[in-house]
Amino acid sequence: MSVLVTGGAGYIGSHMVLELVKAGERVVVLDDLSTGFAQAVPREAVLVRGDAGDQALVSSLIDEYDVDAIAHFAAKIVVPESVVDPLGYYLANTGKTRSLIEAGVRAGVRHVIFSSTAAVYGDVTANPVSEDMAPAPVSPYGRSKLVSEWMLADAAVAHDLRHVILRYFNVAGADPEGRIGQSTPRATHLIKVACQTALGQRPVLEVFGTDYPTPDGSCVRDFIQVSDLARAHVAALAHLRAGGGCLTLNCGYGKGFSVLEVVAAVRRVSGIDFPVKLSPRRAGDPAAIVADASRIRALLDWQPCYDDLDVIVSQALAWERRLAQQSAA
Repeated sequence: MSVLVTGGAGYIGSHMVLELVKAGERVVVLDDLSTGFAQAVPREAVLVRGDAGDQALVSSLIDEYDVDAIAHFAAKIVVPESVVDPLGYYLANTGKTRSLIEAGVRAGVRHVIFSSTAAVYGDVTANPVSEDMAPAPVSPYGRSKLVSEWMLADAAVAHDLRHVILRYFNVAGADPEGRIGQSTPRATHLIKVACQTALGQRPVLEVFGTDYPTPDGSCVRDFIQVSDLARAHVAALAHLRAGGGCLTLNCGYGKGFSVLEVVAAVRRVSGIDFPVKLSPRRAGDPAAIVADASRIRALLDWQPCYDDLDVIVSQALAWERRLAQQSAA
C-alpha cells in the first residue's frame, strides 16, 4: 500500500515525505509545482505533476499505486492574499479538497490526514487555545480551511472514511540535516523573512502592528519546527491504520513568542543587527494565538525534538545560506 501526499513538493509536505520514506512507506507525491520544488522530493518517492482537484488523475494514482491513505497539504496559505482573493482561496482550499475527498471515497481510500490551521480559531480572547474552542475565523483563508474540516467530518459519517485534522500554528525551521527547507522566494513566513533580511537578501524586515494588546505590542505566535510537525503526521497515519477514530488536533508547542522577540532571536543567532520597519496592522492577523498542545501529546504520543526558538532560527539561517550558495553556483 502507498500514501498519496498532495503538495508533497512544498515546504511542509516535503518534510512529511522524508519522514514517510524513512519509515519505509511507499510514497506518491502529487504536486502542480506552482510553489513546490521537484528537487525537494526524495528519489525514493514517486513524483507526479498535477492538480489535487483533478479527480481522474487522483483516481488513477489511487488505483495504480494501491493508495490506502491521503495526506492533503496542497493549498494556498497567505492570509493577506486571501483577503484580496477570497474566491481563489475557496477554489484552491475548499473546492479542490471536496474533489479530492470524493475521489478518495469512490476509490475506497479509508484514511485522510488533513493540513488545517490555527487560523480557524480567529481572533481569540484567551490563550492557550484548545481544540474545544468554537472556531471563528477572521480571514477567507481560515474559513476555507474550516469548511474543508466540516466536509471531512460529514464524509466520515456518510462513508467508511476516518481522518485526522491537524491544525498548524506557525511552522518554521528546516530539515536538521539540511536537505530541504522553506524555498519559496516570496514566502511570508516571519522567521524566513527575518533570516533573509539578516543575510542581506531583503533591504528591511517589516513588522506589521506594534499596538496589539500584547507585552511588546507585536503579534504573538506559537512556532513549531517543521520536522516535528512532519512526525506528527506520521503519528496520525499510524493512529488511523491501527483503527483509531477521527481526531482534530492542535500542532504547536504551547508557548508563544512575539514578532519582536523573533527579531531579537534572529539578530542574536546571526550576529547581525538588520533593519526593521514598523508598519500598521495587517488585515486578518489576530493579536495572539498559542496552542494547547496537550491533546496531540496524549493521543498520538507525540513529543517534539526541536522545541527551542534559537535552534529553529539556526536551521532557517543555515537553509537560507545554502539557498544563496546554490543560486550563486
